[in-house]
Amino acid sequence: MFKSSLLETVALAILPTLAVLPGTLYGADLVFSGPQPGERTTPFKVADFTASTEGKERDVIADNQGAATALIFLHGLERSMVPLMTTIDLYGADQKEKLKTEFIFISADRLSGEQRLKAAAGSLRLQARRGVSLDGAEGPGNYGLNKECLMTIVVAKENKVTANFALVQPGIADAPKVISALAAACGDKAPPTIEALQARRGQRPGMADRRAMADGRSNPREKPGANAATTKPKEDFPGKPPTDDKMLSLLRRFIRPTNDDATVDQVLKEVNEYIAQDAAMRQQAIDGWTRVLHFKDRYGTAYARQQGQAALEKWKQTK
Repeated sequence: MFKSSLLETVALAILPTLAVLPGTLYGADLVFSGPQPGERTTPFKVADFTASTEGKERDVIADNQGAATALIFLHGLERSMVPLMTTIDLYGADQKEKLKTEFIFISADRLSGEQRLKAAAGSLRLQARRGVSLDGAEGPGNYGLNKECLMTIVVAKENKVTANFALVQPGIADAPKVISALAAACGDKAPPTIEALQARRGQRPGMADRRAMADGRSNPREKPGANAATTKPKEDFPGKPPTDDKMLSLLRRFIRPTNDDATVDQVLKEVNEYIAQDAAMRQQAIDGWTRVLHFKDRYGTAYARQQGQAALEKWKQTK
């Protein structure tokens, strides 16, 4: 068995995702972590601890050569994650000819990460490839992973993201959406039910688990209708995510950690053009940029934060 890790105080999600396949809900917002649908998956290395390649370093993206891929980034391990992890693992094993499944442990200390990975893989009998990221506590630099998420799942095909799940409290309720996304990526038109997958692992969900899946609860012990905000302290952050799709898209482009200065300038130019004659849209820009800039260096580049703050002040002064 492995020790449960303690989750740090969870920040309220910054932005709702554009994907139809979101992660864990916190109030009306969705957590943002990792590359989003339409973005490219960039190369990164892990120390591989699959039985046949134990200890070898490998480039996950290069190895998979554009095949349908599930990248499961783990910032920690908790008992509530086990049913979801094993369900994904079994589905990946069933579709191994069409789907590459990778569990990637994120750890500040490589040795500690390796020890935890081996313990978890042995206990859960994981069949998928697994490795420890060589990029420390933040994980692959270009991926913008959120440390508040115990699990971030990035689904990609031809090295382009097709779905993203940023899960603060990953659990069995997330499984139907995840398996659906994996099936879409690998061309499986008739994926098995979650109950069928878990039954094969000897983890058939009981009535409480089925009810949890039905109403979207990760933890079957939560009361129906409850969400993470009822079990985690909810902090009131300034601003709020845009409700307009185009404004939301612009904001998401703006906070990408891989942006160069020219890209940041281009996004802000498009925002200024979009809000020029629309006071309501200008207010959405003010609210959205206020929210992301509140979190300082967590989102975007240093240049983006500097220029974003300057733009925000101008928008506030516009009547």
